[in-house]
Amino acid sequence: MKNREKSTGRRKFLGTAAGAALAAGAVTQIRPRAVSAQSNGKLKVVLTGTGIRGSGMWGKRIVDNYSDKVEFVGLCDRNSKRMAFVKDYLGLKCPTFSDLEFDSMIQQTRPDAVIITTMDCFHAKYICRAMELGCDVITEKPLCTDEGMCQNVMDTEKRTGKKVRVTFNYRYGPAAVRIKEILMSGEIGKVTSVDFSYYLDTDHGASYYRRWHGYKQYSGSLLVHKATHHFDLLNWWLDAEPATVNAQGDLRHYGFNGDFHSLRCMNCPHKNKCKYYWDITGNEFMMNLYVKPETEDGYIRDHCLYSKDINIWDTMSVQVKYHNDVFLNYSLNSCMPYEGFLVGFNGTRGRLDAREYHRQPWDVDGLADIRVSMLHGESRKLTIPHGGSGHWGADDKMQDMIFRGPIDDPLGQTAGSRAGALSIMIGVTARRSIEQQRPIAIEELVKI
Repeated sequence: MKNREKSTGRRKFLGTAAGAALAAGAVTQIRPRAVSAQSNGKLKVVLTGTGIRGSGMWGKRIVDNYSDKVEFVGLCDRNSKRMAFVKDYLGLKCPTFSDLEFDSMIQQTRPDAVIITTMDCFHAKYICRAMELGCDVITEKPLCTDEGMCQNVMDTEKRTGKKVRVTFNYRYGPAAVRIKEILMSGEIGKVTSVDFSYYLDTDHGASYYRRWHGYKQYSGSLLVHKATHHFDLLNWWLDAEPATVNAQGDLRHYGFNGDFHSLRCMNCPHKNKCKYYWDITGNEFMMNLYVKPETEDGYIRDHCLYSKDINIWDTMSVQVKYHNDVFLNYSLNSCMPYEGFLVGFNGTRGRLDAREYHRQPWDVDGLADIRVSMLHGESRKLTIPHGGSGHWGADDKMQDMIFRGPIDDPLGQTAGSRAGALSIMIGVTARRSIEQQRPIAIEELVKI
């Protein structure tokens, strides 16, 4: 009896602490601090990392859609050839800086905010240094890739008083929003458990193994790089904080599992029989962005996905217990014939099922199906169309909130460092669980 009382007391404490933290975070994020513009009324930003995400979502989209609100005052990358191409591609006139000149860039350009789109393993380095130099931060997910980096980011933000935004665009997708609204309404009652399965196809999923993402030391594994989206959605949907994680993972399709191996697709002797052969030479943009700049850093964009040194997993299963006793069963598979997710929420009054389709082999692309079924009543179905281009319209809505704020945020879609930390720490703890073959409490690794 005493043990039961102790457990219940701890749950109440965690629930109260988590609820207060989440509520406080939502209040402070409604009015974006990053819009403290200078004399011409525009937000001064520098972009650190000019790869595909930097040049596209956080480069071209901003130039095309937000030039009345945002001004690029500097670009930073370790590869000067890639950076020069991106500067020309974006039509910018701002100065450029190497990665070793980051401090000088901040001192010379005096930006309001630093946008970070580097390799995942470098996020924390630039996030912390930007805050120390007086800048707010807009960072691509994941926040960082291990528990030490996570602790450093949280401590630096507290110490400097600057703010970090994590760009979880999935929160703004039409299906994600509708799921959140249904759960907030209480229609299915209190959620007790969740089943979430995500499938990456042999196009998109395979691409991770051609890139730096295929190595834990750069991406933290797909449990961090990719699943941070899914774990953030679940944390946000449930309005809860993860406590304990147990996981399994294996590499069963890519990497050493291939029947043949090469350095890269270009000039590969096996290209006529490899189902994953990708001709990068047929894409002029990718040639300019990656192949031509290879001479500076040696990064190969069309790396062989059967390389024997790939060390991330392609088949993953994770169990999470939340502070409010919700159980999550999560799986991620990256060699499937189609792409999308299935999620089911079991509640005290009913169940919510949802499936979002991405690039399916049948004629349903661009849709999400949601069904709400009551325990002793009827079932209803909703079909949600995708919201347009840019991650189904999510990118526009998220960037509007960042760059055209202040905008009311009734669903709490804006994500700060705490949301970023809670999301990546499920993935980081899952990785440690696989490596150590045991369940691990997140608080063993980091104090958020």
